Amino acid sequence: MSTDTAAIGSVPLLAKAPRGPRHSFVRTVVARLRYDYLTLFFMGVILLAILSAVFAPWLAPHDPYATSMILRLKPVGFEGHLLGTDELGRDVLSRILYGGRMSLMMGIVPVLMAVLVGGLLGVVAGFAGGWVNMIIMRIMDVFYAFPSVLLAVAISGTLGGGVVSGLLALTLVFIPSMCRITETATTQIRGLDFVEAARASGASSGSIILDHIVGNILPPVFVYASSLVSVSVLLGAGLSFLGLGVAPPTPDWGQMLSSLRQAIYVQPIVCALPGLAIFIVSLSFNLVSDGLRQAMDIKA
Repeated sequence: MSTDTAAIGSVPLLAKAPRGPRHSFVRTVVARLRYDYLTLFFMGVILLAILSAVFAPWLAPHDPYATSMILRLKPVGFEGHLLGTDELGRDVLSRILYGGRMSLMMGIVPVLMAVLVGGLLGVVAGFAGGWVNMIIMRIMDVFYAFPSVLLAVAISGTLGGGVVSGLLALTLVFIPSMCRITETATTQIRGLDFVEAARASGASSGSIILDHIVGNILPPVFVYASSLVSVSVLLGAGLSFLGLGVAPPTPDWGQMLSSLRQAIYVQPIVCALPGLAIFIVSLSFNLVSDGLRQAMDIKA
């Protein structure tokens, strides 16, 4: 995974008052993105992948579950099957469209859950400091002792595999890094003048967190979360490939790679298509994350 400090240091802090600087910052970011054609292109790729998954029932030319031994392992461009067929004669294009639903869900949902849980823990640890910070962060450090892939496989395997287990495993993998991001950003902000002024005026801790802390940590959290989605897509596909994620015959890019690997010497292009989909989506989220980081860097 990318380093936590890099995601924080490149994003400016935005004070609660006055409102002008915050709105000016947003306008600056939007203006920069307007001329960042590479980032806009890959944003379009992500949007296209999401829309293709949402509207798969209307876009898919065939039933993704319909099998045919006569049509098994047909090449790309075969009549009626634009991207060929798999080992059971199922249309690959239809399964890729439907598989995007599960693959994108495995990529986005765990990151959103990690942002909520890890973000909350990080804000509490950073704002409270002292022994509260020490306990929370030492618990997070335990998870850092294990590689992300092995930890996800171990958790999912222990829970018995399946979609729910995969989502939970990926969420637990991402919570520590998200907690560290928010804790570091909160620690930086809590000592600034506008926070001290709010505390001196008698504002409650909850009010300070909601009005002054949360708004300022959103940029680095958003940038880091977008980069985690690419990792989550890869890990989710890996779990399905190992049989610990989406169970067949439900379409999923990782599961499709697993089932097609036996036919790699017969139809190598067809076998590579699910992997190509994973690569494009993962690359797109990575490049969009880089573009957002640069657009939010006030020093750039």
